[in-house]
Amino acid sequence: MDNANIEKTIGSVKIADEVVEVIASMAASEVEGVAEMSGGFVGDIANMFGRGKSASKGIKVEVGEKEATVDLFLAVEYGVSIPDVAQNVQKSVKEAIEGMTGLSVLEINIHIQGIAIKNTAEAKETKALTINE
Repeated sequence: MDNANIEKTIGSVKIADEVVEVIASMAASEVEGVAEMSGGFVGDIANMFGRGKSASKGIKVEVGEKEATVDLFLAVEYGVSIPDVAQNVQKSVKEAIEGMTGLSVLEINIHIQGIAIKNTAEAKETKALTINE
């Protein structure tokens, strides 16, 4: 989609930051190894009091006329390769934003803020199922 061409022929199209945040959130959460989006302490407090945006928790975007930059704050699953997960998130988010909006993604900064460890009861149950099969 060529935003400049749309502007000349029909009118203008403005994409809100929140729309790009939701696209980035959905794309990042589908990547294997991503446990959750993390808004940090202040973001988590805001969400507890209903003032945060849960669909875009852990994401900050800046949208210009034809470009966007993205900061994602993530927790990854224990045992995964953090560089691999970060690179896969960058690729997935870039493809999703550019494909859906036509914006050029200048940079995607990944901030790993935690490691999620599976509940031990859940892990034991999974192990028991594997052994019994």
